[in-house]
Amino acid sequence: MTHSMNVDPNTPLEYQSSIGRLNIFGFWIFLGAEVALFATIFATYFTLKGSTGGGPLPIEVFDLKNTIVMTLLLLTSSFTSGIAIHEMRRKNVKSMIIWLIITLLFGLGFLYMEISEFIHLVHEGATLGTNAFWSSFYILTGTHGFHVSLGIGWIILVIFQVLKRGLTPDTAKKVFISSLYWHFLDFIWIFVFTSVYLLGMVE
Repeated sequence: MTHSMNVDPNTPLEYQSSIGRLNIFGFWIFLGAEVALFATIFATYFTLKGSTGGGPLPIEVFDLKNTIVMTLLLLTSSFTSGIAIHEMRRKNVKSMIIWLIITLLFGLGFLYMEISEFIHLVHEGATLGTNAFWSSFYILTGTHGFHVSLGIGWIILVIFQVLKRGLTPDTAKKVFISSLYWHFLDFIWIFVFTSVYLLGMVE
């Protein structure tokens, strides 16, 4: 008579428990709050983007090639994260973990390039305190970068849990939710890339 006895075998592992379904639904609500957070930061950025007095202009210091590579790293990591979920649903734990590790490597590459960019900008005189524009730039890109760091730590913890407990509806739920988070960060970065870097190079 229990719900667990009546689970459709075709149901993805992460949805096979009522707790798992509830947690995933709750995480979608959490992502809605994250969207509101980034929307506020984007609004602040667009309000202050003309306040460039006393500092270098974006077009003078942005390295678009570097940013394109960063974007490709994050887009590719989102793809490899999706492959990891596909392998999880095939119950191929070893392959899933390999793809998660590849995802982490792309994420670490993105962070390395972002930190290198920040160092370059500071050397060019574009610091957090240079003017309102650069303050809003660092707050926006730094908040995203901080979230990427959290995502990397989260996925590492999930990998250790899978290695310790095996692939169960509970650990599968955690892998799936961490993957949703990673896709969300990729989604936000597309807006950062287009609105900050591409527009910054033409204005």
